[in-house]
Amino acid sequence: MEDGSCYLLDPMRLRQGQVWKTETGFIRIVHLERLAVDYKAMLDLESGEGEHRHATKKEFCRLIKQAELLPDV
Repeated sequence: MEDGSCYLLDPMRLRQGQVWKTETGFIRIVHLERLAVDYKAMLDLESGEGEHRHATKKEFCRLIKQAELLPDV
């Protein structure tokens, strides 16, 4: 996973600005580093209100394991 990829069902690359839909809300990648991810957890995309959080890339991949990647806007 050092190359920015996350091994879910299909290998994919994490990118800054991606939005993921989870069971409880949405997650937007704010800043992506080699081994860490800064993201914003939101209940509603329209309002944009949410909480900024930090996780290792491994923790983040576990977090989005059951999430759906939304198409780029």
